[in-house]
Amino acid sequence: MASYDVIVIGAGPGGYVCAIRCAQLGLKTACVEGRETLGGTCLNVGCIPSKALLHASHLVHEAEHNFEEMGIKAGKPKVEFDKMLDYKQGVIDTNTKGIEFLFKKNKIDWLKGWGSIPEAGKVKVGDEIHEAKHIIIASGSSAASIPGAEVEIDEKIVVTSTGALELPKVPKKMVVVGAGVIGLELGSVYSRLGSEVTVIEFLDAITPGADAEVARAFQKILKKQGLDIITGAAVSKVETLKTKAKVTYAMRKDGAEHTVDADVVLVATGRLPFTEGLGLDTLGVKMSKRGQIEVDAHYQTNIPGVYAIGDVIDGPMLAHKAEDEGGAVAEMIAGQKPHIDYNLIPGVIYTTPEVASVGATEEQLKEAGRAYKAGKFNFMGNGRAKAMMQSDGFVKILADKETDRILGAHIIGPVAGEMIHEICVAMEFGASAEDLARTCHAHPTTSEAVREAAMACGDGPIHA
Repeated sequence: MASYDVIVIGAGPGGYVCAIRCAQLGLKTACVEGRETLGGTCLNVGCIPSKALLHASHLVHEAEHNFEEMGIKAGKPKVEFDKMLDYKQGVIDTNTKGIEFLFKKNKIDWLKGWGSIPEAGKVKVGDEIHEAKHIIIASGSSAASIPGAEVEIDEKIVVTSTGALELPKVPKKMVVVGAGVIGLELGSVYSRLGSEVTVIEFLDAITPGADAEVARAFQKILKKQGLDIITGAAVSKVETLKTKAKVTYAMRKDGAEHTVDADVVLVATGRLPFTEGLGLDTLGVKMSKRGQIEVDAHYQTNIPGVYAIGDVIDGPMLAHKAEDEGGAVAEMIAGQKPHIDYNLIPGVIYTTPEVASVGATEEQLKEAGRAYKAGKFNFMGNGRAKAMMQSDGFVKILADKETDRILGAHIIGPVAGEMIHEICVAMEFGASAEDLARTCHAHPTTSEAVREAAMACGDGPIHA
């Protein structure tokens, strides 16, 4: 029986970061992972492979639509999808092997297999029992099905994001159920590669929870790119035929029923906490009605010495949120006092254009009765964006009407996922819009649009 200070269950972004931070702080650490490789869903069948395909398909789009206008004669690109998948797998392998190297470097034991907690202070992996003063559950999430619908996911014709990343060929017709991050990213990938993509969303707008102005602009841009987007529609049935599928949905407004055929149906209706096989019922761990593990301010469950982080607890199911919690719980166990401001966790959609946000939306501020001002700047006024042929979209900064403190920011445009962090840092330190406006930005950069939006909270931008 091996004994540790900490055993982390799960080697996704939350788990592996937690394990590394524990080891850095001098704690004898092990990490349980049943996959053949480390990195969890994110590195193996989620964030990283999807970004590889997004990047590759964006280059295809550039070659088809923009190269000639830029004076580049290359002819119509030919997509060899099997080689594109090989490239994607190479990206995965490089990243997962990198985590394995970091485990060895930090002397973290990888306990290969699926873990359970038979009692406090003990973790079972296979037939072996290991002792630990602290057990951290970081087992992540799994894809959800369509609520209230008849659907059988086979990962061949009816797929989750996992199956969508491993299709043997580009489908002629794809139906995406759910217009959130996963559905729009993968829908964009296959649309760029030649699929006829239809997106069906239950709510009346895409990207649920996003700033409404951004969501409206985003939907217009995606439609212009060729995605057929149907909102306010409830999918009731996905019928798998021999080589195709038929999706039945009803419009919520009038109940009118429709069907659409597809070669592949991507179910992208969210994710659920994955706690199966951990033995939490027997252990007596308190769970929420939504199937999440309940924790206190120190990420500890109602069982002393048992903690949980990431997708299995409340909050946005984001890899970077899990990473921050992994680092925080490690530091807490080591006696430090870290802090995470959950209002300042950015969200990004990696389509083209990208969509990024942090803090409050206009709708949330109105609901809270908060007096605010909005500064907006369109990328049409940004020289770098125009040179990149990516001038769709805008930056919007929301600031307190009296104090000018930044309350939220929303960007739709080129490299929005990189630009949002300037605003995150500013908000972390309680900066005002004027602070951002008076910070010199290099020219020409897309980040100048952030400065101009901040200036729009005051006397007005220069280039609008």
